[in-house]
Amino acid sequence: MQNKLKIINDPVHGFIRIPHEILFDIIEHPYFQRLRRIGQTGLLNLIFPGATHTRFHHALGAMHLMFTALETLKQKGVKISENEEKGAMLAILMHDIGHGPFSHALESMLMDDWHHETLSLLLMNRLNDEFKGELSCAIEMFQGRYHRKFFNQLISSQLDVDRLDYLKRDSFFTGVSEGSINTQRIISMMNVCEEGELVIDAKGVYSIENFLTARMFMYWQVYYHKTSALAEFLLVKILERAKYIVSKGIELPAGDNLKYFLYREKSAATDEDIMRFTQLDDNDVIQAMKLWQNAEDHILSYWCKCVIQRNLPRTIISSHPFEQKFINEKIKKTNNFFGIDNGDKLVHEIKRKLLPYDTEKQPIYLLKKSGEKIRLEESEDQLLSGLMTNNNKRYILTYPRDI
Repeated sequence: MQNKLKIINDPVHGFIRIPHEILFDIIEHPYFQRLRRIGQTGLLNLIFPGATHTRFHHALGAMHLMFTALETLKQKGVKISENEEKGAMLAILMHDIGHGPFSHALESMLMDDWHHETLSLLLMNRLNDEFKGELSCAIEMFQGRYHRKFFNQLISSQLDVDRLDYLKRDSFFTGVSEGSINTQRIISMMNVCEEGELVIDAKGVYSIENFLTARMFMYWQVYYHKTSALAEFLLVKILERAKYIVSKGIELPAGDNLKYFLYREKSAATDEDIMRFTQLDDNDVIQAMKLWQNAEDHILSYWCKCVIQRNLPRTIISSHPFEQKFINEKIKKTNNFFGIDNGDKLVHEIKRKLLPYDTEKQPIYLLKKSGEKIRLEESEDQLLSGLMTNNNKRYILTYPRDI
């Protein structure tokens, strides 16, 4: 009989235990193994060369932090059954199982407006059939239907183990130390209040503020870095352009699964859609971009060369929108330089906004020694949370480097 209670060595958290056999079975499944071929941070390695880690890495790390969080809560007297522990660990292990190639940005391009969570749920239900209902509790927790609310908050909230893992992991692999957080300290401060909701012991207020600021720095310094924003934008534009070209009856070389999505009309997801989607990964898109560098269509070829050869367009960043007159000048210069009349396709304003801490959507609560529960931003001890409730916006203008 195979030993399924393995230990995995992870560069971020050290040794990760697999305490239940069903977890190992899910990890072994082709749906999950596909995550090895999907990068956690899209094209970020064009800016931070170390950022080559995968969704597979991240899912295992989040599962490990879930296990640690549940152990902490048990020590504080919260009753958690083995079935609940399994359910919570399975739910977080599979939370990204429906992720498409590269970033979130490509989801709507390939599968209309499907969000990866919709696809994750669909694949979870398929796995549940395959494993004869063993994932039912995990699915309830994932959807927030389980009667004990804190399980869903550990999976998805402003302070969940998903965020704790990706911040620590992305900061490790990009080398951006501002994003580093003390996951052990934050988890050791977790608690459950009488209403069954996840709270943080009041003495952990600064660890939580550090987590929120680290996340804000990671967004502006890494995820929304002007070149990162540009690379993600180019990916969407490349696939958009490719879909447009094939809709005109022009052949484009691509692997079978990507080709299927280029030709796919908008409709509800079919069994074949799902089957094809679970075969698709980053390699399909990279392969296509390599081929499309030689496409007859100037715009598609130009963008693919930008990404594959890492000769990216220029970007200017501003906290205000760019004036139309300035944008028009760039379009005119682009037309003149390339001898084309659709230069407006190569000049774009990209917008990014971030609300570091949303007090309306799942606020973070602190638990005082007296048993009183207060919102983080209302704590007398908070230093920064009150400053993090404003929406920050940045505008990025991109245009060809040659002009």
